Amino acid sequence: MNNSVIGLDIAKHIFHLFTLGVDGKMLKKKLKRNELLTYFANYPASIIGMEACGSAHHWARELTKLGHEVILLNARYVKNFVVGNKNDFNDAAAIYDAVTRPNKRVVAIKTVAQQDIQLVHSIRKELVDKRTALVNQTRGLLSERGIIINKGIAQVRQQLPLILEDAENGLTDLSRELFAEQYEKIKALDKEIKDQDLRINRLCNANELSKRFLDVPGVGPLTATIVAADMGDTGKGYESSRDYAASLGVVPRQHSSGDKQVYLGISKRGNRYIRTLLIHGARSVLKNCAKKTDKLSLWLQALVARRGFNKAAVALANKNARILWAMANKNKDYEALAA
Repeated sequence: MNNSVIGLDIAKHIFHLFTLGVDGKMLKKKLKRNELLTYFANYPASIIGMEACGSAHHWARELTKLGHEVILLNARYVKNFVVGNKNDFNDAAAIYDAVTRPNKRVVAIKTVAQQDIQLVHSIRKELVDKRTALVNQTRGLLSERGIIINKGIAQVRQQLPLILEDAENGLTDLSRELFAEQYEKIKALDKEIKDQDLRINRLCNANELSKRFLDVPGVGPLTATIVAADMGDTGKGYESSRDYAASLGVVPRQHSSGDKQVYLGISKRGNRYIRTLLIHGARSVLKNCAKKTDKLSLWLQALVARRGFNKAAVALANKNARILWAMANKNKDYEALAA
């Protein structure tokens, strides 16, 4: 057996290492956080497998600096290799088994710049979720008092000030004061989200790859920046455009046997945030393609007529995911690929 391959289960403070010695015996070791880099600095250059989870990209970069080859694995893929009850050493052993397989599901190591872009998106998404929850809460509380506001943030922005000014709607002084505070919170969140949007626009224009992504129909600064951060400048973490689309869950699930090929709905695996952005962008394109005569619009019109709006949106999201990977991998512009 080969002890140049290591399974490393990472955590906040305690790390568990598993490998096999030249005699085939299992070697296990527990390391504290402050001991990890010192231990591997004195360890022969090895292939170190880790699950792509919290802090994995940080440790991958640090271990790579020490001369090791680090392979990040999809956690769902590693789970299939766990033998017996779950514990940290069994997890490390499962990583060891998974990293030695030829068809392993690898996650590309992120740079600090890529993680910075993901950080902005994470903060913006949390702000959007807070605003959505606040708007829904406000609409629900108003409905308890017999006041109905239609769905949508724009409706709340428009109607809530009018409700607060209406002295005949039965609101008490206290409830009117509290709904006014809700309205101010919504406005504050609007401003915070707008600030993050401006930051994302600046990041998009400063990055050569994400700037080229904007030429793809249905791709705006949000999608362009997060996809560039996800795949990197070359998309080398994926062997093909289909692999990248599959990693986002916009390809059909299979339930096939023998010669019978059965395809189900999309798998919905991988990064839900990117998948959602791609589908929303595709819907925007579909809504505006009815009267256009370019090649893409004609294809979409026929697809909508044949398969329906939602399936056409997912098909375009799949197509765009493949195009974005090809633009990164082949270093080409959208026009060159579409020609």
